[in-house]
Amino acid sequence: MAVNLSIKNAPDEVLQGLRRRAEKHHRSLQGEMLAILEEAVRGSRRLTVYEVLAEVRRLGLHTPREAAADTRADRDAR
Repeated sequence: MAVNLSIKNAPDEVLQGLRRRAEKHHRSLQGEMLAILEEAVRGSRRLTVYEVLAEVRRLGLHTPREAAADTRADRDAR
């Protein structure tokens, strides 16, 4: 069930920062606020360089060409 939320008395600098962020992501102000809330609820975080490297090694990828070939093979298998 969708619910309407509102924020009252937001400081100007917060609003300006939110507008810049929305513009950067090609979203409306409301879309940006929803994206921020969804990210906060999901608890998503960025991977570290070491985590990405470990995943690349786990997948056995060595070069961009090999990665592209694997992606094509996955798509063709569908």
